[in-house]
Amino acid sequence: MLNCLTANVAAVVDKKLVLSKEVNGDLGYAWLKTNYAGSGALKLREWRANEVLVLERNPNYYGEKLKTSRVIYRHVKESATQRLLLEKGDVDIARNLAPQDLEAVAKNKDVQTTSTPKGTVYYISLNQKNPILAKPEVREAFKWLVDYQAIGATLIKNIGVVHQNFLPLGLLGASNVNPYKLDVAKAKALLAKAGYPNGFKVTIDMRTVQPVQGITEAFQQTAKRAGIDVEIIPGDGKQVLTKYRARTHDMYIGQWGVDYWDPNSNTDFVRNPDNADNAKVKPLAWRNGWEAPALSMRADAAVQERDPAKRKAIYEKMQAEFREASPFVMLYQQTEVAAVRSNVSGFRIGSTSDSTYVYRVTKR
Repeated sequence: MLNCLTANVAAVVDKKLVLSKEVNGDLGYAWLKTNYAGSGALKLREWRANEVLVLERNPNYYGEKLKTSRVIYRHVKESATQRLLLEKGDVDIARNLAPQDLEAVAKNKDVQTTSTPKGTVYYISLNQKNPILAKPEVREAFKWLVDYQAIGATLIKNIGVVHQNFLPLGLLGASNVNPYKLDVAKAKALLAKAGYPNGFKVTIDMRTVQPVQGITEAFQQTAKRAGIDVEIIPGDGKQVLTKYRARTHDMYIGQWGVDYWDPNSNTDFVRNPDNADNAKVKPLAWRNGWEAPALSMRADAAVQERDPAKRKAIYEKMQAEFREASPFVMLYQQTEVAAVRSNVSGFRIGSTSDSTYVYRVTKR
């Protein structure tokens, strides 16, 4: 329960102001998307999607006030452009630098880096509604068709570590066991056992962002060596996620981040109480049509176990079974890195997407 309360699931807002903006019974929800009625250290001044977010000091904040008058977030998609702006001093912090740009700025005396292992894991999933992908041997074969070592040394260098478990390191019961490596011969033997000695054709849905695109293309090449023809279907986040949530995909590559710092947040990988298309609850296991009743029951038991040692043991056992039987090819755990100008202090990256705070940052 205490772990759940670490999530930013609620905030104190000005009730009178928000309700005055109510439209068709939405309690002011639409208005709050681009306006401010909160009580935090910063208040929203301006937000233009995919362009800029401007926050300024809230003089009425009950705690320590923001050291600077405002904070400006600029949406800069290209890593190289972020690096150039940072090196010129046009921005103070760059949050999305690619591995090669991180290496370059590390040599700059005016820039320092800070990093935090994040509770986000990347994976490839296989939809079990596809009869070929539902075969256990095929599921296992894919786990031997990823060149984890090469990906770790290049595409995710400095921004992630190879991780083949559904619990990210740092959570209770997380495992650092990574049994899989690229082994085309073993994969081909498994495919032959499944009845596909010459491979098959399959599609994978992918967001056109890095390093996801690079990993997908690398995986496409290694799968081809086992006779599997992987067609990449690119799209933006909304397109890919909508298809995935409707479970009309063959394969999918993406990420999952913990909502609160507790292992129960990631049991979406195993819990699937109702596999029907019209199910009310639709976790990750459901999205891929995977039913694992024993694992699901253990997840329910683990969340109620009060003895930390016993709870840890349950999650460790779950992950061992998951690695072997699941339709998820776990790839890596994200390390979030930021490059910061040396005249900036107090900036720290949080372990979850909503726990990186800037109100303690100062600039000389």
